[in-house]
Amino acid sequence: MKQLDIGLTLVADSPIDKLSTRVGAKWENLRAARERAVEKRRVLQADLSEFENADSSIIVYGSLGRDEFTLGSDLDWTLLVDGIADPAHLEVALAIKDKLEELGHKAPGREGVFGSLAFSHELIHQIGGQDDTNANTTRRILLLLESTVIGKRDAHKRVLSSVLHRYLKEDRGLWHGSTQFRVPRFLLNDIARYWRTMAVDFAAKQRARGNEGFAMRNIKLRMSRKLIFISGLLACFSCHLDVDESEKQKIFPAIAVQPLVEHLYRRLKLTPLESLADTLLRFEGLDTWSAQLFKAYDDFLGILADESILRNGKTQRVHLERLSVDELDADPIFQRTREISHRFRDAVNEIFLRSSTELSRLTIEYGVF
Repeated sequence: MKQLDIGLTLVADSPIDKLSTRVGAKWENLRAARERAVEKRRVLQADLSEFENADSSIIVYGSLGRDEFTLGSDLDWTLLVDGIADPAHLEVALAIKDKLEELGHKAPGREGVFGSLAFSHELIHQIGGQDDTNANTTRRILLLLESTVIGKRDAHKRVLSSVLHRYLKEDRGLWHGSTQFRVPRFLLNDIARYWRTMAVDFAAKQRARGNEGFAMRNIKLRMSRKLIFISGLLACFSCHLDVDESEKQKIFPAIAVQPLVEHLYRRLKLTPLESLADTLLRFEGLDTWSAQLFKAYDDFLGILADESILRNGKTQRVHLERLSVDELDADPIFQRTREISHRFRDAVNEIFLRSSTELSRLTIEYGVF
């Protein structure tokens, strides 16, 4: 079921549902997580309505933004400001934080990337270079790939569109390149940089935390973090795959940036799983691997969502969050998550690298070198 603009309603034309029908599968954990996310956003909109403002948007990320929400999920949020600087913005952000804590929502991660203010100036103007910190890159890329708005959308749309405008307008190769594909490399390279940053930061966090939480962070890197990267690739590839030839003849010779901004804005409304399913629907010959990929992801969400209690008094999610590194090799639940991640990895490799389709050609041309 595809998400409407307001992010609070499910309708009956989701690419995920179409793909599941075609391959004869039922991904019940995906559906349950999606319904839970929609309901959670509906509750949040009611709870946070007093903080709505014309020059800001309350943004949620992570599993809630991706429609993969489970009861143990963090609530990653930001007050995105696109207006004149005002000391009251911090007061609003602190009030939102207090309200969410009062309502019992799980706080964002300890790095401090979420749970406070973000400003449009940094997101739009500091792309690359020494001022583009890890936190700024994370906020910008996730704004594009997994963000959803609670309440007023105006600031979110303005900032996202302006970020896209920068990526596209300054990409000379996109407009003047001689290749047969029209893929925005500036945008794609920043998404690839973020994916590699996540992988490097995984090792940094492992060292800084003394391996605390390794198991859960490891499986998320293998699954949900990799999915985010895939959805970013597909957004970039969509400029070639989704824009028909007649439109390309109008857009590219004229260096018409705005129509391509609008195309990507529409594309990025899809969640990562919707974006992936929408692309795979084009390639019926890949259905076996598509079914394996989505089944693996469904199994992954099933482990996170399972509320049954193990003999140690924990859910599977809590068990993984607290599992020590020394216990990994002998732990059946962690080994199960590894097996799931291997099925996911194998399907991704077959689809994007070995399928001899236009999708694999794009991946090798732009996603590897």
